[in-house]
Amino acid sequence: MTRRPGGGPRRAPAPRAHAAPRPRAHPAAPLQVDVLLDSLTHPGRGLHTGQLHWRLPGPFDAERFTRAWRTVTDQEAVLRTGLAPATGTGPPAVAVHPAAGPLIVRHPAGSTAWEALLAAERMREFDLTRPDPLRIAVLDEPGGSARILLTYHRAFLDPVSAGHLVDAFQRAHAADGRPRGGERRPDLRDHLQWIGSRDRAPARAFWAEAAPPAGSATLPAGDRGRPTHQRGHGLIRQRLTPAEAARLRAWAAARGAAESTALQAVWALLLYRAHGGPDALPVAFGAAVSGRGIPLDGADRLPGPLLGALPVAVEVRPGATLASLLAALTGRAVDLCAYEWVSAGEVHRWSGRDPYEPLTESVLSFPAPQEPRPPAPPRAHAGPRPAAPPPEAPFAEPGGPGVPSPPVQAGAGAVLGGVGGAGAVEGWEAHTGTPLALTARHDAHGGLVLTLVHDRTRIADADADEILRQTARLLRALPAEAGPGATVAEALRTLDGSPVPLAAPRPHPAPRTLRAASAPGSGLVCLLRPPGAPEDCYDGLARGRRGTRALLSVAPGATAALTALAPALAAGVPVVLGGYPEVEGLAHEVARRVAAHGWRRPPVAVAATGHDLAGALTAAGRKRIQPDSSGS
Repeated sequence: MTRRPGGGPRRAPAPRAHAAPRPRAHPAAPLQVDVLLDSLTHPGRGLHTGQLHWRLPGPFDAERFTRAWRTVTDQEAVLRTGLAPATGTGPPAVAVHPAAGPLIVRHPAGSTAWEALLAAERMREFDLTRPDPLRIAVLDEPGGSARILLTYHRAFLDPVSAGHLVDAFQRAHAADGRPRGGERRPDLRDHLQWIGSRDRAPARAFWAEAAPPAGSATLPAGDRGRPTHQRGHGLIRQRLTPAEAARLRAWAAARGAAESTALQAVWALLLYRAHGGPDALPVAFGAAVSGRGIPLDGADRLPGPLLGALPVAVEVRPGATLASLLAALTGRAVDLCAYEWVSAGEVHRWSGRDPYEPLTESVLSFPAPQEPRPPAPPRAHAGPRPAAPPPEAPFAEPGGPGVPSPPVQAGAGAVLGGVGGAGAVEGWEAHTGTPLALTARHDAHGGLVLTLVHDRTRIADADADEILRQTARLLRALPAEAGPGATVAEALRTLDGSPVPLAAPRPHPAPRTLRAASAPGSGLVCLLRPPGAPEDCYDGLARGRRGTRALLSVAPGATAALTALAPALAAGVPVVLGGYPEVEGLAHEVARRVAAHGWRRPPVAVAATGHDLAGALTAAGRKRIQPDSSGS
């Protein structure tokens, strides 16, 4: 024992507590930024929340189930990923944590209806700062079986990734949770590094020319000029029989095109019909791209947010042949293959277009058929079981904080894969802020199922039904009526007598620019107008005052303010919120939501007079804002 000089024994120093290493932050991919911005600017609607569900035969073993998910979480970095604390004014960053575990909520049999659980989980917002972009709900059924619901956020996972995770879980569950191998590589970190290392100069040059030009028709509906008085999302379907689908496929192939290109051509016809006249008209829509056709080894199996949509622009001329339209769209599809890693937000910035004017307002998706998943290996009963999970109670009983919201109407799902060892896996695709999303899939009988999801605030149910009915009518009619030399005008005669669907204007007007920025990246000051105040209530702030930051005046409401901020947040420039005292609560609500989606919380400045407000805004712009310690 060591002794001190002139004294008794000296105690050995207590071991120093080592803080857990901070996970390394990686800049979010541009596609992730797009998803975060869309979620940010459409609060409270459950956007970008996808779901997979299936039935697990009984008897349900909670410990075995938890061990299997722990194994998957240990092997898949994306399941330990969340938004990193903001440290600068740039776009968000993500961090992969060394350990995490999904919260698995178990609902006793009869405690809730299945449809209500689906809807409640979809509408419950994610805490994106938590290292777990996946929620798991288990609904017990009489007889011992259970229905499993995975709810994930598209900022971290796409539907293909979620399907891969289900496959990984089924393998782990069949093996009783015993880990096999280490972490999957490449993983999300490798993908982010690959994205960040791309030379964007060629892509920027290409999209500066290929982006939709101003004045393009973006919705297959005319301007209604009045609101729809409807809310939420609607979903409708049409089906081509196997014979009709085969004829469409043969008709497109005879013209050197794919079925997906025929669908795009029909959509282009509808866009032209809704807005065109006797002259040529540019039309634009988004086309889904998998994001997996990139030169990164293992990208096809990499769980992450790879699925995106890129704009397609084409000129429709009434005298041009359908064959030339199909050829032009085929060429656009080839171009997209080289830029699957580019995001629509990047394209918008490179286009030089007004940041508040959308390039497209619809997305078409024609995913390749999925192969049936092989049955899971038989469940093994022999041999000792692994040790039980640690005593931190991975299962949480409903009824505490984070209880699902009351039931709301849910959309219909689609079977994503064949029958695996635990039953057919069905998917509920995420809604987005895009007014129209059309998906075409072949069913098990060879028919072609068209599913249209519409934002009911922009497109009323009756108009959405008419859009999809006309789409299906053209897809059936073209193979029968459009010969080799058929023109656009001749094809559209099929719809003679059919009404032109209507669309409501965008709900929030573009902000008023009181002063432009002195240079790119100078920053933005967003002034929130009090309810009932005139549009010019802040005009005096710009008169006689010089400044470097852009000055905007925004209509009352959180959504309008967030929409006004989005371009600046995407560009990573500093923003300040302000206004008269009546908007202080709203400004702090907007700032909190910005911070919850990965950006630094913007400062808020309020004052009762124009002179005092100008001084407060200047001081706020100079203030160094610390990361939001609340994690919100």
